Amino acid sequence: MKKTHIVLGAAGLLALSACGASPAAGRTAQAAPVARTVQVTAGDTYRNYADLARHEKEGRDYTRVQRAPRGAKVAQIAIHGGLIEPPTSQLADYAASYGHDAYYSFMGLKKSGNQKLHITSTHFDEPRALKLVKAAKYTVSWHAAKGDRAVTYVGGRDTALVKKIIKALNAKGFKTAVPASKIEGQDPKNICNRNQRGKGVQLEISTAQRKAFFAGGRLDRDWIANPAHRTKAFYAYAKAVDSVLAGL
Repeated sequence: MKKTHIVLGAAGLLALSACGASPAAGRTAQAAPVARTVQVTAGDTYRNYADLARHEKEGRDYTRVQRAPRGAKVAQIAIHGGLIEPPTSQLADYAASYGHDAYYSFMGLKKSGNQKLHITSTHFDEPRALKLVKAAKYTVSWHAAKGDRAVTYVGGRDTALVKKIIKALNAKGFKTAVPASKIEGQDPKNICNRNQRGKGVQLEISTAQRKAFFAGGRLDRDWIANPAHRTKAFYAYAKAVDSVLAGL
């Protein structure tokens, strides 16, 4: 369901993060920020990046981080990073560094209310992110889902890569499941599918699974910023994903 472009605030959060809405939702997304009206996705405050940038201050409310190694075929991204969906920035950053892949994260920096910075994946058109993804052949987009069961919902249009990542995660003891339609990552406009091949992978990681990546199950800002607090599960998970990407 969609709301009109009138901003209603961030109170209406989705049961899941709804990072990858399906084509059936009929949402409109743009390849770059545009002036014409784009409807706000239910649960979001802003229509697209240009809308967000008019109301939020970079360096105070959010930041954009990226690395683009020469010749990188894979882009690992966390468009809801920082404190929007912790610890997706840390996961994508480590996985990209370990695999020598391109990396991008849009990171929420607010002391509170970072959900306001969430732009659903089919509307996420931040120019640097689009450029980095379009330069890659493969994409892994890291997201957070709710849930008190440790599980990852693996979606995206790259079905062959999805199957391989599921197999790799399962082999290391991580449970996976078929994503609900709102987070299945099938829409061609989803940023994970906007690489050279038009198909990518979207990882929606439940709260319980994300808590297992840090000692004490803490996901607050200072705690997740310190690598010393990462558990063995953090590294095993990231390396499982990278083990598939290394053979591409």
